[in-house]
Amino acid sequence: MNNNQIRAVFDDNTITVYQAYKKEIAIPAVANQKFVPPFKIERMTWIKPSFLWMMYRCGRVTKEGQEHVLAIQIKREGLQWALDNSCLSHFDPDVHQSKEEWEQKVKAAPVRIQWDPERDIHLEKLPYRSIQIGLSGFAVEKYINDWIVSITDITPLCKKIHSLIPENLEEAINQLPKESLYKS
Repeated sequence: MNNNQIRAVFDDNTITVYQAYKKEIAIPAVANQKFVPPFKIERMTWIKPSFLWMMYRCGRVTKEGQEHVLAIQIKREGLQWALDNSCLSHFDPDVHQSKEEWEQKVKAAPVRIQWDPERDIHLEKLPYRSIQIGLSGFAVEKYINDWIVSITDITPLCKKIHSLIPENLEEAINQLPKESLYKS
């Protein structure tokens, strides 16, 4: 049984992904509704549809350089393009015929897929895995120039949820983005 899942906030046209950045990147991105310098288009950038995995990754907005969490609404067609043009970030004998075949695919693919354990509100591992999508080269260009519909700084929400956990877990859970199982 495959325990890989994409859970996300989405509608018929868009899906929300998350990224965490330092303020020098986050604030101009929100102001311009597009990533602008000092964002580096030539670097791989990872997008995450899971809010709680993003909270785990950025240490609930406490890790240096990840103090601002952005909710980026992108076109579903962009996500589909990324999935269609991707390669797993690691060799999997159930997917690839050989390590050499995988090495060729990973070098050529503009998108890398990684499956990591999903997290609960306490950031403990869950029994299924969530997708992380690494964009490089022209995939980053497509992301910033064609796919983005809106960029919102949700750092205050992240901090509010974190502050509620010890005293009012139910309210913290109610504040979480309402994610559903995503099917392309």
